[in-house]
Amino acid sequence: MKTWKKYSFLGILVALPMLIFFFLYAFGKNYYHLETYHTQWLEELEIDGEKYIDTVKDLAQLPNKKIIDTLYHTIPDFTLTDQYGKEFSGNILDGKIYVADFFFTTCGNPTLCPRMSSELKRVQEVYKGEDDIKIVSFTVDPQNDTPEVLKKYAQSYHALKGQWYFLTGNKADIYRLAFEAFKINALEEVETIKPDFLHATKFILVDRQGRIRGYYEGTNTEEVDRLITEIKILKSGNTL
Repeated sequence: MKTWKKYSFLGILVALPMLIFFFLYAFGKNYYHLETYHTQWLEELEIDGEKYIDTVKDLAQLPNKKIIDTLYHTIPDFTLTDQYGKEFSGNILDGKIYVADFFFTTCGNPTLCPRMSSELKRVQEVYKGEDDIKIVSFTVDPQNDTPEVLKKYAQSYHALKGQWYFLTGNKADIYRLAFEAFKINALEEVETIKPDFLHATKFILVDRQGRIRGYYEGTNTEEVDRLITEIKILKSGNTL
């Protein structure tokens, strides 16, 4: 009897570290909730005995109803021109985490585009050389922001080739991307700024699946700190 107890005790001692390891592996990770923006829900309806599927944007419209799937807005493919005069296809960003912004090089307000570019430079420094982290800056003034102009501007912020892209192209295409794909207001600055003038100062965080996971005030250091942290969270994969 004593021998049985002895070997049972030894077995517990051997098994305990393994049990602790598997427990920590399964439950020891910290998971963080990052919102996925612009989602839609598929609701199952039944009318006169027939089942139908309806798309609902507002979850509040679905009390006590059955949600059968979730649709996520994703950034569509696009084709523009980078600061080196080369064609840039949006599929270059497939499987990458990236930050997007809309700006223009002749912005005369030092608290807007120059400040935003300085903050993006800071983001680049944190993830310098990491191939799966990209930055994409779209000009909202393609008439003046030619590839040559963008290249000079990119150099002034020490943009790394292959990590920070400055894009120009057809004005209508860029504005369509701003409004329909990235869901922000991106309007040209005019000589006399009116009270109702809007200019996009947001940074947009996009995950590996092309889904928008965050909006950040690009002129606010604390907001950009949050962006840097949430890039790390996406990179770790510990998201809900």
